Amino acid sequence: MLKGISPLISPALLSVLARMGHGDEIILADAHFPGETFNKNVIRADGLKISDLLAAILPLFELDAYVAHPLAMMAAVPGDSLDPSVESGYLKSILLTNPSVAAIERVERFAFYERAKNAFAVVMTGETAKYGNIILKKGVTPIL
Repeated sequence: MLKGISPLISPALLSVLARMGHGDEIILADAHFPGETFNKNVIRADGLKISDLLAAILPLFELDAYVAHPLAMMAAVPGDSLDPSVESGYLKSILLTNPSVAAIERVERFAFYERAKNAFAVVMTGETAKYGNIILKKGVTPIL
């Protein structure tokens, strides 16, 4: 165990976060997402909620300041609806470390899958919220 790093972050996830470069994307996927279908770099985080992982990851992870939307979630399929509490719950965790982050972009389902193919990694969580997937785009870590 390391000081200052949440125990929710596994060694595999910590390694991925450290190896990602500027512009790389990581998906925190709900339990229903077909992660293995779209990406070969899948990390298991079974039993963990995405809002908790966001709170653990974002103190270590700089969001991309050079894009309009460093965060993206899947849009509802036509005829379906979103539960607004999912995004608002994620935003609570995100705003702890990123108080001026841009609005979360909504991405059509199949476009989201295409982005998953090119993501650095997919983290399969225990999140059960419908449309609970979120993409984080890594930025440049400021020099201290």
